[in-house]
Amino acid sequence: MNLRTRNRRRPHGRSLRTRLLLFISATLVVVCAAMSLTTVFVQRAYLLGNLDDRVDNAAERSLGGAQLHPELGVDLGFLGESGHPAGMLAARIDGKGRIVAAAVVSQDAAPRTLGAAQRTALAGITPDGSKHTRTVPGLGTYRITALDSNGVRVLTGLPMDDVQDMIRGLVVVEAGVALAGLTAAGCLCAVVIRRQLRPLGRVAATAVEVSRSPLGHGEVTALTRVPERDTDPGSEAGQVGAALNRMIDHVESSLAERQRSEEQMRRSEERMRRFLADASHELRTPLASIAGYAELMNRGTDRIEPGLAWRRVTAESARMTGLVEDLLLLARLDEGRPLQSAEVDLAALLAEAVWDARAAGTGHEWQLQLSLDAPALVVGDEARLHQVLANLLANARMHTPVGTTVTASVEVTAGHTVVIRVRDDGPGIPPALLPTVFERFTRADASRARAGGKEGGSGLGLAIAVAITRAHGGRIDVTSVPGRTEFTIELPAAELPPAETPIRARTAPV
Repeated sequence: MNLRTRNRRRPHGRSLRTRLLLFISATLVVVCAAMSLTTVFVQRAYLLGNLDDRVDNAAERSLGGAQLHPELGVDLGFLGESGHPAGMLAARIDGKGRIVAAAVVSQDAAPRTLGAAQRTALAGITPDGSKHTRTVPGLGTYRITALDSNGVRVLTGLPMDDVQDMIRGLVVVEAGVALAGLTAAGCLCAVVIRRQLRPLGRVAATAVEVSRSPLGHGEVTALTRVPERDTDPGSEAGQVGAALNRMIDHVESSLAERQRSEEQMRRSEERMRRFLADASHELRTPLASIAGYAELMNRGTDRIEPGLAWRRVTAESARMTGLVEDLLLLARLDEGRPLQSAEVDLAALLAEAVWDARAAGTGHEWQLQLSLDAPALVVGDEARLHQVLANLLANARMHTPVGTTVTASVEVTAGHTVVIRVRDDGPGIPPALLPTVFERFTRADASRARAGGKEGGSGLGLAIAVAITRAHGGRIDVTSVPGRTEFTIELPAAELPPAETPIRARTAPV
């Protein structure tokens, strides 16, 4: 496996938890190191300052003892006095800065004279009171100073071993404490970070689960959401979880909208195919009749009277013409073509439609009911609105038996809406047919008896009524149970001039 392959399979980076731990650990190390070094340097400066004070005191005492006998340039007799600490060394310096005599105080013994190598280690110190650190062979490290008073020059030094041992012990203690503190802080940070990042891990798991959902196809199913406890806006992880939930909501709504669009398109295509098939079937029937009668007339056969054949051809032609006109009207309404606009009195229009229906269906009982407190005026196409009313009344006449009572009413509601109702007490619309009763080419031939065995229409009457009503900004509904079927049309009323005279409600047979 080459290097490029290994790099490709290697993770893109450390996890957030690892990076946080590394960052916090490095910060703690730097802080602890800085604190430890600062403590060591402060303690060292303090101890050295204390030692320097003692060195100054010892040097001044030694200089005072040497001044008692200034004529003796090599005299170190002052070291024999009591009170000098063990290990203190002293030396006499001549005018050229050379060591002429040097000795060190011993414990419970006379001062011991220093050798040549030890004197060499002390050479070069100027008697100006400055402090120097020298390592004396056989004795250790000393803190040394030299003083000069009226030609009497004395060098004095005290051992630094105790101070250095104390500083080394302090460094060891500081390092141990820092290490223990870092270990405890690291463990605590690991626990805290793990707990704080646990919601973020659940958010990431939710995102992975959503990404594995088949969003490109299939039905929309409930996508996994981030739990409510992980959407607290007071934390960063909660804000990420809430944002992810909002994104999932948008994804679900988009998928649902896309599926609804696809379903509508599929239904539209199905309706179009069914519409074309039904229209072809409806047109084929009169065309077949016309072709048959025309063939009989061309043959000159005596099996049928020419006048009858011609009447049948004319009737089928009229039927086909009416079907084509209905289809053309529906196509124009679907395209949203504007209708004629004028003020129409629906009360008068309904009365005319009921009179026409009575003339066509003498076996039914027709009633007209007016419940008007104001004129039933709307703005629209009078011919098309008359077609709507005629279709509803024709539907009641054709699909109910003889003797059925059909009541047509009109009223104006308080919401400035004109409501027309066409009600009959026939057998009702079958429940299975009721949801599709307004669709095109829908018939109830098998369920509702026709008056007098007359041939029914093409199944476009109610579809045309719906299309015209919607084109006028209204709506049409139907409710049906055995013994009562009622179609309701609601249209927006026209603006009325003030001071209209109310019309008294009445119900009368037509």
